[in-house]
Amino acid sequence: MAEINNTDEIRKESENQSLLKQIKKMMFNNIVTLLFLILCLAGVILSELPIFFIVNELLTRIFRNSFLVLALIIPVIAGMGLNFAITVGAMAGQAAIIAVTHWGVPGIYGFILCAILSVPLAVIFGVLTGRLLNRTKGQEMITSLITGYFANGIYQFIFLFGIGTFIPMVNEVLILPSGVGIRNTVDLAKNNGIKYALDDLVKFPLFNVLLFISILSLLYFAYKLFKKDITVAERENRYKYIIYFALSIIVIFISTGFILDIGIPKGLKALRVLKVPIVTMFVVLFLCAFNVLIVKTKLGQDFRTVGHDQNIAKVSGINVNRVRVIAITISTVLAAWGQLIFLQNIGIMNTYGSHVQIALFSIAALLVGGASVTKATIGQALLGVILFHTLFIVSPKAAQNLFGDAQIGEFFRNFVSYGVIGIALGLHAWQRAFDKKK
Repeated sequence: MAEINNTDEIRKESENQSLLKQIKKMMFNNIVTLLFLILCLAGVILSELPIFFIVNELLTRIFRNSFLVLALIIPVIAGMGLNFAITVGAMAGQAAIIAVTHWGVPGIYGFILCAILSVPLAVIFGVLTGRLLNRTKGQEMITSLITGYFANGIYQFIFLFGIGTFIPMVNEVLILPSGVGIRNTVDLAKNNGIKYALDDLVKFPLFNVLLFISILSLLYFAYKLFKKDITVAERENRYKYIIYFALSIIVIFISTGFILDIGIPKGLKALRVLKVPIVTMFVVLFLCAFNVLIVKTKLGQDFRTVGHDQNIAKVSGINVNRVRVIAITISTVLAAWGQLIFLQNIGIMNTYGSHVQIALFSIAALLVGGASVTKATIGQALLGVILFHTLFIVSPKAAQNLFGDAQIGEFFRNFVSYGVIGIALGLHAWQRAFDKKK
């Protein structure tokens, strides 16, 4: 009997140690996300900004930036790291915007034309970038970073010197008074331009949308929890499904309360007027579905195999270089469309500057969500957008309240953008060294 008790105690102790190891590993793998979560909570408290303002700004930024961040996932799956060359795709989108603005095609038709025109440019840029990265295997991130700078030089030359000289264009609104080069800013609201072309098509109240999504989530997770035939992966994720099921119920109650105006504090009632751009939301969801479904195809499996081990991929008969070029090309095309979504929401295009920080901010947001150089998921991308832009919203006001100078918040935001990339890369190198020792 004593032996049985000792065996039970040893088993329980072993389970506790295993659980402790899992918790430590989870915290280590998500240290950047946890740090940002703490910073965001502190920033929201210190900024003393109204909840309505924060939520409204955050909603706008989520739908504005999510597409660009999601465009980074496929190259990570293919083992090419963080694609700083999405800047090249953004340039393709801006070139299409300049052409469509010159022709005067308004509204959603102009936006669709921009999306169509940007594809061949982005495909060409993506193929060239992919071939370059194939020649610098193992150094893809630094190569893609330098590629963005190099492409920016060509872009500046074409639109600052080429337009009006060897590229004929006559347009008083777009062209500088000298007749050569595009103006620094292009107003996308003029002459019924593409400003809000996507966002203003259909809008629904925020809590109606949340209620609908949470009901669908509830049904999905209920199915996962109570279905008879469950896989090993589903059994391992059972606790996650329980948490998501409970969260869905909570969101349903909160959304119903806001819709019916029951038990809502006066300070939060203003949130009822917030609306969600439905078409933009569906475009983002479509990209999420695309990223999920493509991994299940033969091409997606090739991405995974190449990302895991190129030598094994070669032995399996996979054309590694071709797969890598396709991954970068898809990412570049998605980045072009993401830049169109971004700029139609902003309403003004800085001809020579709108694309410059796109890669930096998108990659920083992805890393903040818990992604790494070798692994990135849709959930990490969306969580990263929320955390990263929450900090962007509150940091100037928090710095002003704390230090008496809002400019400190601006410096902090730039520091965070570069710092999170450095921390994530350092942790990745540390993790690899730790795994090798193990």
